[in-house]
Amino acid sequence: MIMKSKYLLAFIFTLLALSGTALAQEQKVCAVYFTGIGCPHCAKSDPVIFKEFVPRHENFVVIEYEIYQQRENAPLLMKYSEEYNTGMGVPLLIFNKELSIIGDIPIITGAEKHIETLKENGCPLLSGEVSFDELDLNSLPGSPKIWANERILIKTGSGNETEEIEKIMKELLFSESPEEVINKYTLLETSPIPVHLSGQDVKFKHAVKVGENWIFQYSYANNEGAITTTTIPPATVPASPSSGSEKTELTLAKIVSLAAVDAVNPCALAVLTLMLIAIITYNPQNKKNILLAGGAFTLSVFVMYLIYGLVIIRFFQLIQAITSIRLTLYKILGGVAIILGILNMKDFFFYRPGGLGTEMPMSLRPKVKKIISGITSPKGAFSVGLFVTVFLLPCTIGPYIVAGGILSAYELLATLPWLLIYNAIFVLPMVAITLLVYGGVSTVENVSEWKDKNIRYLHLIAGIIIFLLGVGMIFGWV
Repeated sequence: MIMKSKYLLAFIFTLLALSGTALAQEQKVCAVYFTGIGCPHCAKSDPVIFKEFVPRHENFVVIEYEIYQQRENAPLLMKYSEEYNTGMGVPLLIFNKELSIIGDIPIITGAEKHIETLKENGCPLLSGEVSFDELDLNSLPGSPKIWANERILIKTGSGNETEEIEKIMKELLFSESPEEVINKYTLLETSPIPVHLSGQDVKFKHAVKVGENWIFQYSYANNEGAITTTTIPPATVPASPSSGSEKTELTLAKIVSLAAVDAVNPCALAVLTLMLIAIITYNPQNKKNILLAGGAFTLSVFVMYLIYGLVIIRFFQLIQAITSIRLTLYKILGGVAIILGILNMKDFFFYRPGGLGTEMPMSLRPKVKKIISGITSPKGAFSVGLFVTVFLLPCTIGPYIVAGGILSAYELLATLPWLLIYNAIFVLPMVAITLLVYGGVSTVENVSEWKDKNIRYLHLIAGIIIFLLGVGMIFGWV
């Protein structure tokens, strides 16, 4: 009887142990996180996730995809957006199809409560949700990093690993003592490598090679160069939604603001009025020519500036690919915006035609006037418009450079919708003036007179908008 009781107790303890193990396996909260080195909003959320949330919650696993420096990860953001309806902004934290958080402040203030509430959560893969313990690490696309317990697995190759290696990697992440696992499997030690975040690095004390394609690192370094955390006082933080599209909205606001500054630029309006005067002088009876010539000129400016925008963006992308200065560049662009704002506001108080960076230089104006005076047809207006944009650049390129630097965070093709929006706003006053003159609501002379009369106020409005935008970029508000 005693023997039977012993066997019964042993059986019960075995069941409890197995159920406890199964329970522990099911209690991991797994999420996918998209970030970008140089993204100013990621610079706020990255350290909070990896230095606060991950260490504080032993069951929290983060599969990180960096998309700016590791371009192979960028297409995954679009695929996740299609599968999980998340939007294309970063930083982005995905828990499941019902819960994703986008934007630095929503993540910093709202993510932890979901980690605590969920208790367990499968890894949100493109093929569906899978518990971390059942996850085939080889199946993860791109170049992921897996964070848990102040430890990290970094994928360094593209080959597949054996089931035994997969088991070892998961043991390393969740065992009480990584050293015991390392000794047990005789893993080869290697030098720890800094893990780059947006604007800073995370350094680890120890590292080992796991299989042919992974490096495991553990124990955050607390010496110089270790990551610093970002905290936001609760009183200053707005309520955070569980999902959103902060990057899309903020980028739209920035692009629209910069385009508006460019649109009210007096020199662009002056060139258009000169062109219309040339058309009317040549054939004052043909009002249709005004509409066609104005439209052709506007279209040529639109096309050329679209090309200039792509060149500017590609230039910034090449610089960042070589030097990894994306976050610094963002601050520099903010400084450029502030300088442009000050120069425009200066023109309100101390106006002189041909101001540096705000109007076409006086030395170029006679040449432009001579070229435009030869326009006799809509076809000529289009051809001259293509050429004259070169002379417009000195007074309109400033805001466009800032916009190009901001958009360089995207893949080149993905910037096209933003450039179309920017240039549509930029040429909007040209379209309006053409329609006003064609419809007889106003004359070219009246338009030119209005521009000259209000030129200081145009500079003031443009200056205030771009100055505030620059300040917001410097301090990370936008």
